[in-house]
Amino acid sequence: MVYVDTSVLVALYLKEDKSAAVSRWYAACTDELISAVWCVSEFASALSIKLRTGQIDEAAVQAAWQQFERMCANDLVLLPLEPGTFHRAAVLTLDASSGLRAGDALHLAAALDIKAKSMATLDDVLARNCKRMKLKLMAL
Repeated sequence: MVYVDTSVLVALYLKEDKSAAVSRWYAACTDELISAVWCVSEFASALSIKLRTGQIDEAAVQAAWQQFERMCANDLVLLPLEPGTFHRAAVLTLDASSGLRAGDALHLAAALDIKAKSMATLDDVLARNCKRMKLKLMAL
């Protein structure tokens, strides 16, 4: 079981520096892919930010959203978030030395709560904290 952070999902469906590597990983992946339902809002936010800042156009938003919804329906298990997960994320964020922002702390807390053994992320701060929490990082 691999917990997938939104940064990987964005790179999978939009042209990013690591898109080719993420696409190769996804094509070869045989593990069950899991994320928190929070990734849906976070993915939509990323699309909106990229549209507002002129990085992509409306057609790219629509194409990425449709591909993402297809993945959620077929390849990605979306887990509900429990109140305890939000609290765990808050505690992780309170540790200023972690450098975690709320969204990344929520992904890490969700991964820890489901006892995921590995994480797929492109975020350096989240990756560092995954290592600290003994989560294996997927090579992307």
